[in-house]
Amino acid sequence: MSVQSFLAMSAPPAEGGASSGSNPLYMFGMMALIFAIFWFMIIRPQQKQQKQRQAMIAALKNGDRVVTSGGLFATVKDVHDDRVVAFIADGVKVEIAKQAISGVVQRKD
Repeated sequence: MSVQSFLAMSAPPAEGGASSGSNPLYMFGMMALIFAIFWFMIIRPQQKQQKQRQAMIAALKNGDRVVTSGGLFATVKDVHDDRVVAFIADGVKVEIAKQAISGVVQRKD
């Protein structure tokens, strides 16, 4: 059996019109649909969470009780541009990078 006859037998039967898989507009539409699904399920929620985190960090003030990404609980004493001065125990003052603060446990009202 020659290679040409083998390929002729394995080829799908020819149809009158082009199949949907070879249409470039169909492929572009499928790619756009996949991107839209990723946008609404992954990218958009991450952006929303990032905005909430930035708002939380911007709203820090003296007396707030925070937790760091390392699990350290501290009370905010002073807020600077890129860091926070906080107390973790009596007489123990530390400087914490704002980006290392993972959440506010208790706000001072």
